[in-house]
Amino acid sequence: MTARVLVVDDIAANVKLLEAKLAAEYFDVLSAMNGPDGLKLAAEQKPDIILLDVMMPGMDGFEVCRRLKSSPETAHIPVVMVTALDQPSDRVQGLDAGADDFLTKPVNDIALFARVKSLVRLKMMTDELRMREATGQSLGVLDAAQMLRPSGADAGGRILLVEDREASARRTVEALSGIHEVSQTADPVEALMRARDGDFDLVILSLSLQNTDGMRLCSQLKTLESTRHTPILALVEEGDTKRLIRALEIGVNDYLIRPIDKNELGARAKTQIRRKRYSDRLRENLQLSLEMAITDQLTGLFNRRYMSSHLQTLVTTALETKKPLSLLIMDIDFFKAINDTHGHAVGDEVLRGFGTRLRANVRGIDLACRYGGEEFVVIMPETDVAYAYAVAERLRQVTADVPFSISGRETGLPVTVSIGVTSIERPDDTADTILKRADQALYRAKRDGRNRVVSEAA
Repeated sequence: MTARVLVVDDIAANVKLLEAKLAAEYFDVLSAMNGPDGLKLAAEQKPDIILLDVMMPGMDGFEVCRRLKSSPETAHIPVVMVTALDQPSDRVQGLDAGADDFLTKPVNDIALFARVKSLVRLKMMTDELRMREATGQSLGVLDAAQMLRPSGADAGGRILLVEDREASARRTVEALSGIHEVSQTADPVEALMRARDGDFDLVILSLSLQNTDGMRLCSQLKTLESTRHTPILALVEEGDTKRLIRALEIGVNDYLIRPIDKNELGARAKTQIRRKRYSDRLRENLQLSLEMAITDQLTGLFNRRYMSSHLQTLVTTALETKKPLSLLIMDIDFFKAINDTHGHAVGDEVLRGFGTRLRANVRGIDLACRYGGEEFVVIMPETDVAYAYAVAERLRQVTADVPFSISGRETGLPVTVSIGVTSIERPDDTADTILKRADQALYRAKRDGRNRVVSEAA
């Protein structure tokens, strides 16, 4: 793994030392000798991680970190503060400023590389989600309001504590329970089950559990689909560097060295929960963008693009397996007159109402789509034309029998629909030939008086 690292330190010897260590591991290193230059380089070069000295004249590292984290251009870049300060209060101040971790001078090489690699992996994942979110916005399926909606980042979270030392567990729960909802267990099997089913924002896990391998539990949590995105804050014995490095390689997100300072514990828990909620929001927006890309926003049905990309696959599968496949195409009768007489807002309500009735009268395996305008298509796998005709007739009846409710109107609006039905008939059938036959059947239904179903055979 390689990455671009920005080193910000006012002492040239410190910069040179870190440059040499990082370059030896094939990292691309940038450097700045003061806070303002570091801010400028971070905005211009977009490094993958920033190693930031705390004690600098003028603008100290805490202020630089606050400015980095408050700017949308640099807020997502991990910041590791490098300092000779070793008091818990100093670390808490840095975490409150937005720092992702601390390294204490003189910097241990193993800790340096493990922390850099761990945070860079996290940033790469976040960058991918941010890029997809930006793509969704550029395509118009996500707007800025959706991307920036509040995420409750600083609200209390749900924490699972896995600790078998009774006194330590009690102190940890007491330190966190004023803000967070904390559940505790010493049983690794119970911990795994609760983490899988409990929708936790953070797992705090002792690596020195007496009756099980804490590292194994970390690995299992990072393997399961339901828990792999839940951050893990590891509790580590002082001097147990080997286990700590391995934990970071497995995917542990953060750690605390015993004895635990309650203020630092609270600050690190808050940081991990805030980061998880940011990542969750990015994933939700990605899922939303995917759904909106294939869904008609007015009716909630699949759109024509999605139908077109899947119909040929369904036809090919049906022909290969020699199973039937039918298709309905339907058109709301005299829809232009509805728009002209009552306005487009009423027309939209009719389309939404028809989409609701359509969803309620087809099966889960059927693909219901808005084909365009007032036309709709339903693709029915493993369905012969007789059954498809019966479904189409039911759709026609539920449309015609119950007038559509319209906002501001005391009486419903009568609406009817014409439907064409066809199915696979020949081994050389394609998506185009089936759609064409269904369209011909729809044309006959409209020509013969509308509000009817017509089946078009080959």
